[in-house]
Amino acid sequence: MSHAELEASETPPSGGGDAPATVRKRPKPGERRVQILQALATMLEQPGAERITTAALAARLDVSEAALYRHFASKAQMFEGLIEFIEQTVFTLINQITEREPDGPTQAARIATMLVQFAEKNPGMTRVMVGDALVFENERLQQRMNQFFDKIEASLRQSLRPAADASATPTVEAQVRASVLTAFIVGRLQRFARSGFKRMPSEHLEASLARVL
Repeated sequence: MSHAELEASETPPSGGGDAPATVRKRPKPGERRVQILQALATMLEQPGAERITTAALAARLDVSEAALYRHFASKAQMFEGLIEFIEQTVFTLINQITEREPDGPTQAARIATMLVQFAEKNPGMTRVMVGDALVFENERLQQRMNQFFDKIEASLRQSLRPAADASATPTVEAQVRASVLTAFIVGRLQRFARSGFKRMPSEHLEASLARVL
């Protein structure tokens, strides 16, 4: 995450006891975009939050709406910024899990656990993941989140495929188990969001995964 760059005038101080020139903060390139996305995610963390308007977002940042549109062409692009963060973070972690853990079912369990932990640490992002925050937004945003969970299911199916080899229909067996596990994860995230972030998705997680897997 970027840090604000401090820029000060090189003008020598005046004689007498004058106060030093005020140091003015100017965001580095891209930092204002990060600040906007952080503010949006924070606003989404409020339980029962209504649809977030650009006016409310601008007020939270103490800037004009025009200032927001200098960095994002639309509110949909702001949500896409959050979705990109979710995708990059989650799939980077999935790659790390699959590289480090050779056992397929353990891979799947760790992927599920990682997603649940990510949701608990980022409740605002959870509302994006389950679609609650996207209800009145551009339809392509929900389609993108649907694709996100399709990729999650594909990763789980790949992890579970070797363990299903003993089955008469290993491909179908892996597909079914991956589908059930994905539905379990989505259900936990939905419950977390719709309970106002009171019902933790990690509740009895290990025992639940043992049943599912």
